[in-house]
Amino acid sequence: MNSLAASYSVLEEADWGERRALHEQRVRAWTDPHQARTARGEKHPVYDFLFEYYRFRASWLRRWHPGPHCVLAGATAREFLRWPEYHAVEGGIALNAAALEPHRRESLTWMVNLLRLTALRPPQFACFGLHEWAMVYRQTPDEVRHNAWPLRFPPDELARFVEAQPICCSHYDAFRFFTTPAQSLNKLQPTRADTSAFEQRGCLHANMDLYKWAFKFAPFIPSELIADCFALARDIREIDMRASPYDLAPLGFPPIRIETPEGRTEYEAHQRDFAARSQPLRAQLIVIGERLLQAHSPVPPPL
Repeated sequence: MNSLAASYSVLEEADWGERRALHEQRVRAWTDPHQARTARGEKHPVYDFLFEYYRFRASWLRRWHPGPHCVLAGATAREFLRWPEYHAVEGGIALNAAALEPHRRESLTWMVNLLRLTALRPPQFACFGLHEWAMVYRQTPDEVRHNAWPLRFPPDELARFVEAQPICCSHYDAFRFFTTPAQSLNKLQPTRADTSAFEQRGCLHANMDLYKWAFKFAPFIPSELIADCFALARDIREIDMRASPYDLAPLGFPPIRIETPEGRTEYEAHQRDFAARSQPLRAQLIVIGERLLQAHSPVPPPL
Protein backbone atom coordinates (compact mmCIF):
# COMPACT_ATOMS: atom_id res chain seq x y z
CA MET A 1 0.00 0.00 0.00
CA ASN A 2 1.49 3.37 -0.97
CA SER A 3 1.34 6.59 1.06
CA LEU A 4 -1.82 7.81 -0.63
CA ALA A 5 -3.69 4.61 0.17
CA ALA A 6 -2.57 4.77 3.77
CA SER A 7 -4.04 8.23 4.23
CA TYR A 8 -7.39 7.77 2.44
CA SER A 9 -10.55 8.52 4.39
CA VAL A 10 -14.23 8.41 3.53
CA LEU A 11 -16.23 11.60 3.99
CA GLU A 12 -19.96 11.20 4.44
CA GLU A 13 -22.12 13.50 2.35
CA ALA A 14 -23.18 15.65 5.30
CA ASP A 15 -19.56 16.14 6.33
CA TRP A 16 -18.12 17.09 2.98
CA GLY A 17 -21.19 19.19 2.24
CA GLU A 18 -20.51 21.19 5.39
CA ARG A 19 -16.85 21.61 4.44
CA ARG A 20 -17.86 22.85 1.01
CA ALA A 21 -20.35 25.36 2.43
CA LEU A 22 -17.85 26.70 4.97
CA HIS A 23 -15.20 27.08 2.29
CA GLU A 24 -17.52 29.00 -0.01
CA GLN A 25 -18.69 31.25 2.83
CA ARG A 26 -15.09 32.03 3.76
CA VAL A 27 -13.96 32.74 0.22
CA ARG A 28 -16.94 34.87 -0.76
CA ALA A 29 -15.81 37.45 1.79
CA TRP A 30 -12.88 38.03 -0.60
CA THR A 31 -14.37 37.32 -4.00
CA ASP A 32 -17.73 39.13 -3.72
CA PRO A 33 -16.18 42.59 -3.14
CA HIS A 34 -13.74 42.00 -5.98
CA GLN A 35 -16.48 41.00 -8.39
CA ALA A 36 -18.62 43.96 -7.31
CA ARG A 37 -15.72 46.34 -8.01
CA THR A 38 -15.13 44.69 -11.37
CA ALA A 39 -18.80 45.12 -12.29
CA ARG A 40 -18.51 48.83 -11.48
CA GLY A 41 -15.28 49.17 -13.46
CA GLU A 42 -13.50 50.13 -10.26
CA LYS A 43 -9.78 49.46 -9.78
CA HIS A 44 -8.20 48.58 -6.45
CA PRO A 45 -4.42 49.09 -6.17
CA VAL A 46 -4.04 46.52 -3.40
CA TYR A 47 -6.48 43.67 -3.96
CA ASP A 48 -6.76 43.51 -7.77
CA PHE A 49 -3.25 42.03 -7.83
CA LEU A 50 -4.54 38.88 -6.15
CA PHE A 51 -6.95 38.20 -9.00
CA GLU A 52 -5.04 39.64 -11.97
CA TYR A 53 -1.38 38.78 -11.38
CA TYR A 54 -2.45 35.46 -9.89
CA ARG A 55 -4.62 34.18 -12.70
CA PHE A 56 -7.10 32.10 -10.74
CA ARG A 57 -10.68 33.19 -11.21
CA ALA A 58 -12.81 34.15 -8.25
CA SER A 59 -15.28 31.43 -9.25
CA TRP A 60 -12.48 28.85 -9.18
CA LEU A 61 -11.33 30.02 -5.76
CA ARG A 62 -14.88 29.52 -4.44
CA ARG A 63 -15.09 25.99 -5.83
CA TRP A 64 -14.41 23.28 -3.26
CA HIS A 65 -12.30 20.17 -3.79
CA PRO A 66 -11.36 17.78 -0.97
CA GLY A 67 -7.79 17.04 -2.05
CA PRO A 68 -6.24 13.66 -2.82
CA HIS A 69 -6.89 12.01 0.54
CA CYS A 70 -10.67 11.64 0.49
CA VAL A 71 -13.46 9.49 -0.89
CA LEU A 72 -16.69 11.47 -1.14
CA ALA A 73 -19.68 9.33 -0.21
CA GLY A 74 -23.29 9.91 -1.19
CA ALA A 75 -25.24 10.32 -4.41
CA THR A 76 -24.44 14.02 -4.76
CA ALA A 77 -20.74 13.22 -4.95
CA ARG A 78 -21.20 12.07 -8.53
CA GLU A 79 -21.35 15.72 -9.59
CA PHE A 80 -17.56 15.77 -9.15
CA LEU A 81 -17.26 13.42 -12.11
CA ARG A 82 -17.70 16.45 -14.38
CA TRP A 83 -13.97 17.00 -13.79
CA PRO A 84 -11.67 14.49 -15.49
CA GLU A 85 -9.44 14.25 -12.42
CA TYR A 86 -12.17 12.35 -10.53
CA HIS A 87 -13.34 8.77 -10.84
CA ALA A 88 -15.71 6.37 -9.13
CA VAL A 89 -14.12 4.12 -6.52
CA GLU A 90 -15.38 1.73 -3.90
CA GLY A 91 -17.36 3.83 -1.46
CA GLY A 92 -17.81 6.95 -3.56
CA ILE A 93 -15.94 9.46 -5.71
CA ALA A 94 -12.26 10.36 -5.38
CA LEU A 95 -9.49 12.19 -7.12
CA ASN A 96 -7.42 9.98 -9.37
CA ALA A 97 -3.78 10.89 -8.78
CA ALA A 98 -2.85 8.98 -11.92
CA ALA A 99 -4.82 11.56 -13.93
CA LEU A 100 -2.10 14.13 -13.30
CA GLU A 101 -0.78 14.72 -16.81
CA PRO A 102 2.96 14.28 -17.51
CA HIS A 103 3.56 18.01 -18.01
CA ARG A 104 1.85 18.81 -14.71
CA ARG A 105 3.82 16.06 -12.99
CA GLU A 106 7.02 17.64 -14.32
CA SER A 107 5.91 21.05 -13.06
CA LEU A 108 4.98 19.54 -9.70
CA THR A 109 8.45 17.99 -9.37
CA TRP A 110 9.99 21.41 -9.99
CA MET A 111 7.64 23.08 -7.50
CA VAL A 112 8.31 20.58 -4.72
CA ASN A 113 12.05 21.03 -5.19
CA LEU A 114 11.65 24.83 -5.10
CA LEU A 115 9.61 24.70 -1.91
CA ARG A 116 12.06 22.32 -0.22
CA LEU A 117 14.99 24.60 -1.02
CA THR A 118 13.07 27.67 0.11
CA ALA A 119 12.17 25.99 3.40
CA LEU A 120 15.80 25.07 4.07
CA ARG A 121 17.38 28.38 3.06
CA PRO A 122 17.87 30.94 5.86
CA PRO A 123 15.37 33.82 5.57
CA GLN A 124 16.70 37.28 4.77
CA PHE A 125 15.16 40.40 6.29
CA ALA A 126 17.13 43.28 4.82
CA CYS A 127 15.20 44.26 1.69
CA PHE A 128 12.63 46.51 3.46
CA GLY A 129 10.20 46.37 0.55
CA LEU A 130 12.35 48.42 -1.81
CA HIS A 131 11.15 46.39 -4.80
CA GLU A 132 8.01 48.57 -5.04
CA TRP A 133 10.20 51.67 -5.06
CA ALA A 134 12.45 50.21 -7.76
CA MET A 135 9.37 49.60 -9.92
CA VAL A 136 8.69 53.35 -10.15
CA TYR A 137 12.32 54.55 -10.11
CA ARG A 138 12.91 57.27 -12.72
CA GLN A 139 9.45 56.84 -14.23
CA THR A 140 7.31 59.68 -15.53
CA PRO A 141 3.90 60.15 -13.89
CA ASP A 142 2.22 58.52 -16.88
CA GLU A 143 4.44 55.45 -16.59
CA VAL A 144 3.72 54.78 -12.91
CA ARG A 145 1.54 51.67 -12.64
CA HIS A 146 -0.95 52.94 -10.04
CA ASN A 147 -0.88 56.54 -11.20
CA ALA A 148 -4.42 57.16 -9.99
CA TRP A 149 -2.80 57.30 -6.55
CA PRO A 150 -0.13 59.84 -5.60
CA LEU A 151 3.42 58.99 -4.63
CA ARG A 152 4.58 60.10 -1.20
CA PHE A 153 7.67 61.80 -2.65
CA PRO A 154 8.46 63.89 -5.71
CA PRO A 155 10.19 61.79 -8.41
CA ASP A 156 13.67 63.23 -7.83
CA GLU A 157 13.50 62.77 -4.07
CA LEU A 158 12.22 59.23 -4.52
CA ALA A 159 15.08 58.48 -6.92
CA ARG A 160 17.68 59.81 -4.49
CA PHE A 161 16.26 57.62 -1.74
CA VAL A 162 16.38 54.51 -3.94
CA GLU A 163 19.94 55.24 -5.02
CA ALA A 164 21.04 55.54 -1.39
CA GLN A 165 19.68 52.12 -0.38
CA PRO A 166 21.28 48.65 -0.58
CA ILE A 167 18.69 46.96 -2.82
CA CYS A 168 18.88 43.17 -2.51
CA CYS A 169 15.74 41.71 -4.11
CA SER A 170 16.00 37.92 -4.49
CA HIS A 171 12.64 37.30 -6.17
CA TYR A 172 12.77 37.20 -9.96
CA ASP A 173 9.07 37.96 -10.45
CA ALA A 174 9.54 41.20 -8.52
CA PHE A 175 12.93 42.04 -9.99
CA ARG A 176 11.67 41.71 -13.57
CA PHE A 177 9.28 44.62 -12.94
CA PHE A 178 12.06 46.96 -11.84
CA THR A 179 12.57 49.85 -14.20
CA THR A 180 15.59 49.33 -16.43
CA PRO A 181 17.82 51.81 -14.53
CA ALA A 182 16.77 50.26 -11.21
CA GLN A 183 17.79 46.74 -12.20
CA SER A 184 21.47 47.64 -12.18
CA LEU A 185 21.09 48.92 -8.59
CA ASN A 186 20.04 45.50 -7.32
CA LYS A 187 22.79 43.57 -5.55
CA LEU A 188 21.32 40.32 -6.92
CA GLN A 189 20.47 39.57 -10.53
CA PRO A 190 17.98 36.68 -10.38
CA THR A 191 16.69 35.07 -13.57
CA ARG A 192 13.80 32.74 -14.29
CA ALA A 193 16.22 29.84 -14.77
CA ASP A 194 17.87 30.22 -11.36
CA THR A 195 14.76 30.95 -9.30
CA SER A 196 15.47 27.94 -7.08
CA ALA A 197 18.90 29.32 -6.22
CA PHE A 198 17.52 32.62 -4.89
CA GLU A 199 14.08 32.00 -3.37
CA GLN A 200 14.00 32.42 0.43
CA ARG A 201 11.19 32.53 2.94
CA GLY A 202 11.91 36.03 4.23
CA CYS A 203 10.70 37.35 0.87
CA LEU A 204 7.13 38.62 0.89
CA HIS A 205 6.59 37.62 -2.71
CA ALA A 206 7.98 34.11 -2.23
CA ASN A 207 5.42 33.65 0.54
CA MET A 208 2.62 35.18 -1.52
CA ASP A 209 3.49 32.72 -4.27
CA LEU A 210 2.44 29.81 -2.08
CA TYR A 211 -1.04 30.73 -3.29
CA LYS A 212 0.14 30.36 -6.89
CA TRP A 213 1.73 26.98 -6.28
CA ALA A 214 -1.41 25.79 -4.49
CA PHE A 215 -3.92 26.78 -7.17
CA LYS A 216 -1.72 25.61 -10.05
CA PHE A 217 -2.35 22.05 -8.94
CA ALA A 218 -6.06 22.32 -8.26
CA PRO A 219 -8.10 20.18 -7.84
CA PHE A 220 -5.37 18.00 -6.32
CA ILE A 221 -4.72 20.56 -3.55
CA PRO A 222 -7.44 20.78 -0.87
CA SER A 223 -9.43 23.97 -1.34
CA GLU A 224 -9.06 24.87 2.33
CA LEU A 225 -5.27 24.93 1.85
CA ILE A 226 -5.62 27.09 -1.26
CA ALA A 227 -7.78 29.47 0.78
CA ASP A 228 -5.22 29.51 3.60
CA CYS A 229 -2.53 30.45 1.08
CA PHE A 230 -4.78 33.16 -0.37
CA ALA A 231 -5.40 34.58 3.11
CA LEU A 232 -1.66 34.81 3.70
CA ALA A 233 -1.10 36.38 0.26
CA ARG A 234 -3.82 38.94 0.96
CA ASP A 235 -2.28 39.96 4.26
CA ILE A 236 1.15 40.20 2.65
CA ARG A 237 -0.18 42.27 -0.23
CA GLU A 238 -1.54 44.83 2.23
CA ILE A 239 1.88 45.21 3.88
CA ASP A 240 3.62 45.19 0.50
CA MET A 241 1.61 48.20 -0.65
CA ARG A 242 1.71 50.00 2.69
CA ALA A 243 5.51 49.89 2.46
CA SER A 244 5.45 51.12 -1.13
CA PRO A 245 5.99 54.75 -2.20
CA TYR A 246 2.25 55.15 -2.94
CA ASP A 247 0.03 57.14 -0.60
CA LEU A 248 -2.88 54.77 -0.04
CA ALA A 249 -3.92 56.18 3.35
CA PRO A 250 -7.26 57.49 1.98
CA LEU A 251 -8.05 53.89 1.00
CA GLY A 252 -7.40 52.67 4.54
CA PHE A 253 -3.76 51.61 4.15
CA PRO A 254 -1.52 53.93 6.19
CA PRO A 255 2.09 53.90 5.01
CA ILE A 256 4.85 51.90 6.61
CA ARG A 257 7.57 54.52 6.26
CA ILE A 258 10.57 52.40 5.35
CA GLU A 259 12.48 55.64 4.80
CA THR A 260 12.69 55.85 8.61
CA PRO A 261 14.31 53.49 11.15
CA GLU A 262 10.92 52.98 12.80
CA GLY A 263 9.33 52.03 9.49
CA ARG A 264 12.08 49.55 8.68
CA THR A 265 11.68 47.95 12.09
CA GLU A 266 7.92 47.65 11.54
CA TYR A 267 8.42 46.18 8.07
CA GLU A 268 10.90 43.59 9.33
CA ALA A 269 8.51 42.53 12.09
CA HIS A 270 5.86 41.83 9.45
CA GLN A 271 8.42 39.96 7.34
CA ARG A 272 9.31 37.71 10.23
CA ASP A 273 5.66 37.03 10.99
CA PHE A 274 4.93 36.12 7.37
CA ALA A 275 8.01 33.88 7.21
CA ALA A 276 6.73 31.98 10.25
CA ARG A 277 3.17 31.76 8.90
CA SER A 278 4.38 30.53 5.53
CA GLN A 279 6.27 27.52 6.84
CA PRO A 280 3.35 25.21 7.74
CA LEU A 281 1.61 26.04 4.45
CA ARG A 282 4.79 25.34 2.52
CA ALA A 283 5.25 22.08 4.42
CA GLN A 284 1.70 20.96 3.56
CA LEU A 285 2.26 21.70 -0.12
CA ILE A 286 5.49 19.71 -0.07
CA VAL A 287 3.83 16.69 1.57
CA ILE A 288 0.87 16.70 -0.83
CA GLY A 289 3.16 17.19 -3.81
CA GLU A 290 5.39 14.31 -2.76
CA ARG A 291 2.41 12.01 -2.30
CA LEU A 292 1.05 12.90 -5.72
CA LEU A 293 4.41 12.20 -7.32
CA GLN A 294 4.59 8.83 -5.56
CA ALA A 295 1.13 7.81 -6.76
CA HIS A 296 1.37 5.76 -9.95
CA SER A 297 -2.05 4.11 -9.78
CA PRO A 298 -5.55 5.12 -8.69
CA VAL A 299 -6.24 4.67 -4.99
CA PRO A 300 -8.52 3.08 -3.83
CA PRO A 301 -8.96 0.61 -6.72
CA PRO A 302 -11.60 1.71 -9.24
CA LEU A 303 -14.92 -0.05 -9.52
